[in-house]
Amino acid sequence: MRLSESQRGVLLEAARRAIQYGLEHGAPMLPEVQDHPSLAGGGASFVTLRYRQRLRCCIGSLEATRPLLLDVAANAYAAAFKDPRFPPLQVQETTHLRVGVSVLSAPQRLRFRDQRELLAQLRPGLDGLILDEHGHRGTFLPAVWDQLTEAEEFLAQLKLKAGLSGDYWSDTVKIWRYTTDSFEADQTPSQRG
Repeated sequence: MRLSESQRGVLLEAARRAIQYGLEHGAPMLPEVQDHPSLAGGGASFVTLRYRQRLRCCIGSLEATRPLLLDVAANAYAAAFKDPRFPPLQVQETTHLRVGVSVLSAPQRLRFRDQRELLAQLRPGLDGLILDEHGHRGTFLPAVWDQLTEAEEFLAQLKLKAGLSGDYWSDTVKIWRYTTDSFEADQTPSQRG
């Protein structure tokens, strides 16, 4: 799903407002879906926050279980205040904060006989991956290809993220691929009247 510039703007503003509201009230704020009917359909998203160009936090959904507008706002709040890898966002960090939104396509299951065949199907720079193996689950957004440019390394690091060894392989490994429509902007406090 490719979003219009207007839709992207609405989603970024929803993310920014959710973060600002969380800083002010310590609770999530969800936007009114009926105000934006083109974003009321189900959607899955990730929200990534970068502070001074470094990853600050990232939270998202892999499956579309709620309206896209609500998903982005909820994930923005969760990224800012609930990512277990980082302390909650502080007001002073908003000066140098960039908010990124990635809207995911529906995941497609990949079929393969072995790891070599799987690697041959990967599209570096384009594919996000979901790995699932007996309760071990992890995902990498397509943006991770910027740091892990080789398919073998991308897959090995995804296995590690899922709690497996980098050289792990089994005939029961399941992999899905997805693409994203990703965009970002600076976090600026919402103007309120």
